[in-house]
Amino acid sequence: MEAHGVAIRIEGVEQDFGAFPALRDVSLDIRPGELVALLGPSGSGKTTLLRVIAGLNTPDRGHVYFDDKDATALTVQERRVGFVFQNYALFKHMTVAENIAYGLKVRPLRSRPARRDIAARVEELLRFVQLDGLGGRYPAQLSGGQRQRVALARALAIEPRVLLLDEPFGALDARVRKDLRRWLRDVHKETGLTTVFVTHDQDEAMELADRVVVLNEGQIEQIGTPAELYDQPASPFVISFVGEAVALPVMIAAGHVKFGNRELHIDTHGLRSGPARVFFRPADIAVASSGQGELEGRVESLRRTPAGVRARIAIDGYDQTLEIDSPLEKAAAPGDRVPLTLANARIFPAREEDYIDAGEGI
Repeated sequence: MEAHGVAIRIEGVEQDFGAFPALRDVSLDIRPGELVALLGPSGSGKTTLLRVIAGLNTPDRGHVYFDDKDATALTVQERRVGFVFQNYALFKHMTVAENIAYGLKVRPLRSRPARRDIAARVEELLRFVQLDGLGGRYPAQLSGGQRQRVALARALAIEPRVLLLDEPFGALDARVRKDLRRWLRDVHKETGLTTVFVTHDQDEAMELADRVVVLNEGQIEQIGTPAELYDQPASPFVISFVGEAVALPVMIAAGHVKFGNRELHIDTHGLRSGPARVFFRPADIAVASSGQGELEGRVESLRRTPAGVRARIAIDGYDQTLEIDSPLEKAAAPGDRVPLTLANARIFPAREEDYIDAGEGI
């Protein structure tokens, strides 16, 4: 099953719902054949952006291009977009085969395939989505995972140039979601379609996507590969939303980073003196091997995890406990005090205007 992806270019798109700005000056380039995730919390604008790409929403300002053609005023059909919804949106009174064939049967007569060609296409897609022999069943007779495969087959039946998925696995249990993630990645590899999917699940985005677009309050916070988002977050929102993170309130004074009466060995990256926040992940803090650390805390508890041991620690001067991944069973027990050292910590201003140069990356 061969397909050719198209490039999608979004330029300065804005969408308002009354006084509420759902999208604010969004620009994005999606490469041909790329698998891109739109990731963000509820209300971040990710589904609105997907609907703008599909042609289901017309932006108030800005343009959408498919390859070099302005598609802003084109309908869903004219854009040749395949859309998969979270709730499957299958016709309950139609069989699986009839659902898959629907988009072909309702085409204008001049572009509608012959009946035998439609039947052959349906059989091909049933094999492709691993539902051979189930064409005569009705949606109610299928599991949730099977229904989502039917929805994808129906989207592929029209030979779309772009495949769009809105929280495609949101209604499924965790095990089925995991299986379908791997399967969707294989489908994408085989079809070569430019694919964009919406999710609020960071694990889903990080596992599936070539690149992830993180949205917050109608704006793009960062675009990057999963590794880039995790290792090089561009803002406090990104480091907090993608993966676990702890934020310590600190003060910058003459280029030094102070947490209470302790100094943290962190580059200030040109931030002004004043309040800031240091972010780090559980894997970035460990018991200091030298016996002296930048921080000190008390071990509250230890528990086994598939990756080893996770400790809950109360850091001196911090009003919350935090969990860290560390081989503490060899060095401490609950109630013990331990010195801690940081690695890969990121520092951000308490306010964005505290940058000396607002254009400088952190």
